[in-house]
Amino acid sequence: MEIALYKPEIPPNTGNIARLSVCTNSPLHIIDKPAFSLDEASVRRAGLDYWDQVNLKLHENWDKFLDHTKKNGTSQRILLFSKFGNVTYSSIEYQKDDILVFGQETSGLPDFVVQNIVDKHPEHLLRIPVREGCRSLNLANAVALVLYEGLRQMNFPGLDQKVKIAELKA
Repeated sequence: MEIALYKPEIPPNTGNIARLSVCTNSPLHIIDKPAFSLDEASVRRAGLDYWDQVNLKLHENWDKFLDHTKKNGTSQRILLFSKFGNVTYSSIEYQKDDILVFGQETSGLPDFVVQNIVDKHPEHLLRIPVREGCRSLNLANAVALVLYEGLRQMNFPGLDQKVKIAELKA
């Protein structure tokens, strides 16, 4: 699974997501220009010593990102996350090549990005439930929550699982 951030704005969020990317072996895409330099100390500090291990892919804009998602004549499945989605993130079956796309911390995904995907696949606009009156979760928390749900469904491929609880009871 891959993570994509559209024009991230807060360096510590991106740093935390970069660390998540390394620890789960998930490539990280940054689409369009972030609101900060990727060389800033705050991003490095939030990502700790993992920043140089991130499988980072930078895309000039949404169209260049879409071009990148096309492999061997087919496109990877792009899943968008927004408070305006009608499908709960945990109600779908994730696939190993999915790209999870998250918007800006302050404004979410722009309408043209949402329409680009939803026109063909309305079921690819997903949401994380929160109580009424709550705008959203922190971006890094939202990415972790969704990524780990997908990885859980696939039995955490390539990740160290140690012993399962059922094996401890045996």
